[in-house]
Amino acid sequence: MPKRSSLAFPPARFLLSALIVLALGGCQTTSLEDVTGALGGKPETAGKADARSDMDGLRERYRAKPGDPNLALEYGKALRATGQRAQAVAVLEQAVLAHPSNKALLAGYGRALADNGNFQQAFDVLGRAHSPEDPDWRILSAQGAALDQLGRNEEAQQYYASALKIVPDEPQVLSNLGLSYMLQSNLPRAEQVLGRAYQRNQNDVRIRANLALVLGLQGREAEAEILVKADLPPDQAAAKVAALRQLLAKKQQQRAEK
Repeated sequence: MPKRSSLAFPPARFLLSALIVLALGGCQTTSLEDVTGALGGKPETAGKADARSDMDGLRERYRAKPGDPNLALEYGKALRATGQRAQAVAVLEQAVLAHPSNKALLAGYGRALADNGNFQQAFDVLGRAHSPEDPDWRILSAQGAALDQLGRNEEAQQYYASALKIVPDEPQVLSNLGLSYMLQSNLPRAEQVLGRAYQRNQNDVRIRANLALVLGLQGREAEAEILVKADLPPDQAAAKVAALRQLLAKKQQQRAEK
């Protein structure tokens, strides 16, 4: 497993939900969670509505047994799913204080911290959730994403490489790795890696959105739009294409202002 660097990292500047910062060419603009979300990467509203419909009952169960780690983890996940990020952090933090060696709780807490923009703390907590004797590729990938947010892209790529040794060609890890290369302005490499991810899971809307973005940033808007529109009803396809064009226009404006 990669070692943490002792080098200082630059302070991050976060806009919107800021899960991975779009930082091509040295510009930090908007979060990549919002980028991919605008193209269909975030959970659909219906899924959030389903989560909210169960929230009242889950909240009451948690209040009745706040010391139950499994219940705290379930409640924290539900809070994250409904966009209540600060509340998820608070619930899982209390659970971790009561059960400091619970790996599942630590993993959930680390992801909640990342959701909330606390990337250095998320990285540290996820490290506590990970055991070298029983490595978890999901945690390694999540640590890589946190490092990307901190501008430590080369370190992040080491974590993705470690994850891929466990699950070769796992689309989720490849997608994160491709975005990491994009953050370094290495668009050809990003396209190559995201293309591999897409070949292995063509139904993942987030992977499709990420690949479309990289194609568009290379001036291949027609290919990007075809990818974005795949398998969507006409109205949704038009909305996704409009979002992609808006993102590409923003990038072009940034380049012109340099």
